[in-house]
Amino acid sequence: MCLDGNNHPPIAYVIDEYEHGAIGRREFLRRATALVGAAGAAALLAACSPPAMTSPGGGAQPTVPPFGTVPADANTIQTETVTFPSEGGAQVKGYLARPSGPGPHPAVIVIHENRGLTPHQQDLARRYASAGFVALAVDLLSRQGGTDQFASTQEATAAIGRVTDEQATADLNAAVTYLKGHDAVKGQKIGVTGHCWGGARTILLALRNPDIAAAVPYYGSSPQNLDEVSNLKGALLGIYAGNDQRINAGVPPFEEKLKAAGKTYEIKTYDGANHAFFNDTGASFKVDAAQDAWARTIAWFNKYLRG
Repeated sequence: MCLDGNNHPPIAYVIDEYEHGAIGRREFLRRATALVGAAGAAALLAACSPPAMTSPGGGAQPTVPPFGTVPADANTIQTETVTFPSEGGAQVKGYLARPSGPGPHPAVIVIHENRGLTPHQQDLARRYASAGFVALAVDLLSRQGGTDQFASTQEATAAIGRVTDEQATADLNAAVTYLKGHDAVKGQKIGVTGHCWGGARTILLALRNPDIAAAVPYYGSSPQNLDEVSNLKGALLGIYAGNDQRINAGVPPFEEKLKAAGKTYEIKTYDGANHAFFNDTGASFKVDAAQDAWARTIAWFNKYLRG
């Protein structure tokens, strides 16, 4: 990694983000100019290594980018809004982010919190794309017009309360089908991740769709019907917050079922962390736990989706 002459931590961090593909050229120049001036930023850009690119399908695993926001104009990814059909003639909306490098790539479904498909969820899709995955953030309010049709977070959350598990599973199954047919997606292995409300639906999708090869639910409620655990085909990494007593109460019986059924799983709980600790736009954000969880998540998907 190239460094400025004084090895100044702020500029070193900006350089590291650029070289790992977490920010694009424009954002690098903006941040670097604020720190070292226009001439210094240009000189650093010329000295830096090119942004990390993901490998073609079947090649070496890409470098894991650092935890943090990935701008929509990052030159290592491509983004678009997509729609795909689901049960009952519904059209489901989604935000698709994928590496700009040659593919195909493994795919990951991103399931939002109970506020719908927010800008933060779109950013998460871009983060997975920067790590070498085709990421589809599904809008599970699509049958009610889509998240952007609601005037407030409170209205979107109320609408989420009307989405049944069966409806969510149907639309997420449709997302799996969409990804399996996408030219940029490698093979038939699909991963899924989600947070809070999305974490619970991540678990349900992994239990109900045999094409899910890897699942990483973040502080999601355990399934009400634990007998469904026997249906799990993929590898599950459950991530939890130590202070999240309501969610954590359901973990021991869930883990007992996973163990008894001989499933591939791991449980990671972060002491001192609160529910929603991964969300760096919220009050519960805990940076050390989030960084470690990000690294574990990418390692999990690399292991079970790139084989």
